[in-house]
Amino acid sequence: MHVPLALLCVSVLMLAPGCTGLPTKGESLRNGIHSIINMAQTTLVHIRKLRTKLPVAPQIDVSSPSIEGLTSISRELGLLDRDLQSPLLELLSQIQADVSSLEGRVRSLALTLDCPVQARPRGEARDDVFPESHLYLILMKVQHYLEEFLLNKDKLKVC
Repeated sequence: MHVPLALLCVSVLMLAPGCTGLPTKGESLRNGIHSIINMAQTTLVHIRKLRTKLPVAPQIDVSSPSIEGLTSISRELGLLDRDLQSPLLELLSQIQADVSSLEGRVRSLALTLDCPVQARPRGEARDDVFPESHLYLILMKVQHYLEEFLLNKDKLKVC
């Protein structure tokens, strides 16, 4: 009795209008890009929230490397992730988790598009003599890079 009912349900679902089954490669890429953009925006919110809890930051000028495509984005996010992995920067653990996850998603998208991707940067972040200065510096680097990244989000479509 349950088998015919199950077959009926499955056949109705398959014939339902608008039901296309698995996403196409194009839809999957769009979803991946949208997810990456949302994650970058969320990370910026986390950074801004953390900055409100910290004393006023000194004026620090940072520059971001050029954003050329998925390969360079993955490389730079990997370097930022490595820099965030200092025991002295425990305040940045959420930011580090965000950047690590973001780098993984960019890497995955790059591999899906057959882009060349370098191995994740090895080594430990350097221990700085001035941990508070280093905290502000890395926070500014991540924030500036993600802001530039969002301005150049079209580069998620090229290697």
